Amino acid sequence: MAFETVGVVGLGTMGAGIAEVFARAGLRVIGVEADAEALARGRGHVERSTARAADRGKLTAGQRAEILGRITLTTSREDLREVDLVIEAIPEVLDHKVSLFQDLDRICKPETVLATNTSSLPVTAVAAATGRPGRVIGMHFFNPAPVMRLVEVVSTVVTAPGVTAEISELAGRLGKTAVSVGDRAGFVVNRLLLPYLNHAAVLLELGIATRDGIDDAMRLGVGLPMGPFALLDLIGLDTAYEVMEVLFDETRDRRHAPSPLLRELVTAGLLGRKSGHGFYGPQEPPKEPEKSTVITFAIDGPDVHGLGERLRAAGFRPSDDPDTVLHCTDRPVIEHAVRLSDPARLVGLHVVGDKVAELAGTALTSPRAAKAARDLMRVAGLTPVSCKDRAGFVTDALLFPYLNDAVRMYDSGYASMADIDAAMRLGCGYPAGPFEMLGYLGLAKVRDGLRALYAEYREPAFAPAPLLDQLVTAGVSEFPRS
Repeated sequence: MAFETVGVVGLGTMGAGIAEVFARAGLRVIGVEADAEALARGRGHVERSTARAADRGKLTAGQRAEILGRITLTTSREDLREVDLVIEAIPEVLDHKVSLFQDLDRICKPETVLATNTSSLPVTAVAAATGRPGRVIGMHFFNPAPVMRLVEVVSTVVTAPGVTAEISELAGRLGKTAVSVGDRAGFVVNRLLLPYLNHAAVLLELGIATRDGIDDAMRLGVGLPMGPFALLDLIGLDTAYEVMEVLFDETRDRRHAPSPLLRELVTAGLLGRKSGHGFYGPQEPPKEPEKSTVITFAIDGPDVHGLGERLRAAGFRPSDDPDTVLHCTDRPVIEHAVRLSDPARLVGLHVVGDKVAELAGTALTSPRAAKAARDLMRVAGLTPVSCKDRAGFVTDALLFPYLNDAVRMYDSGYASMADIDAAMRLGCGYPAGPFEMLGYLGLAKVRDGLRALYAEYREPAFAPAPLLDQLVTAGVSEFPRS
């Protein structure tokens, strides 16, 4: 069908952004709010957003006036009688959404498509409450809607043939990239992103590494736009907690249970940027640089990163009686330490990318050796991340389960590889999607890393996905693209 007039119910930051997106694309928009005060706030959101775009040269004054002129604001849902599509952006409370959709079902013409912008709630439950379940769909925009290019189009088992394609085509009209997904809690982005963030909180609780170390490892080592704790503070810890509860309610996977640390912070009202304090405080004191005292070093085993030459060029010298011994390794590091006459000097070394060095201390590593290793990595031009001698250290322990989840998602028929990759690139700003990452990391490396994680933690979700295991067994190095 041809979509020309669209209703948007709920004009908070997200709803107002969605209204602006449709109006920018030339569609007529009817925005609905509960009362005059909320309506005025919604108008303010759109006016400020378009004014910022005009100030930046993204819109002319005339274009801005045209966009605002296409938006009609009202407090009456009855004004949505003749629209072609309604999209709701009210708070994430299922009962409220069901009640709204029942009302919209009564008001709107039979061919109108009713869409929910929910980020994690079941679209099927909303559709089943109406008399037109085949014309109810999920259309999940990302904040800020005028800027973010991704829309998750969520179909249910009762979505009528053609509706998904119609909504995906409409998303293209809006200048967005549509990814088609099934109706599972969290869809693609939140289903992959939030367990990773929750897992980071678990590693912090377990003392595997510090907050700053984990953020540095994922931002500098993996190339993600933000570390997990900075991102949690931006999202809002309460929002993350709520999404994890929705995931856990559906899957009963213990990895989806919100971490106790996350629960404590939310209970204390430390919600991140919105409250001024979360994993990070309002004003972090500046870090005093540590003074280096290291003079000598040794490298145990192959120097796969050429660090010895870099350190010698900086004035340090190898020694038979060194301040610290570096061993380039996966783990367990302790197995290498106990071969030395003085195991307290050995620190495991895992270089991630070209910017981060994970330094794994064992139960026997001395504080002096650990500090010396940090000093040496700074001299070598790497950011040191101290961690415990645990499977995956930091980056692999967080990255590999995320990749495994993506493989399981694809193997279930829930979404295509291309859509999963596009969702994570566009929805999270990742440098590559999970299947692209699997391609350059190598399937065998990820499979073997997952086996090590499973052997240590005995977490069922860490066992390699059967499809991943089969491809490695068959000698395939990357996922075949159809």
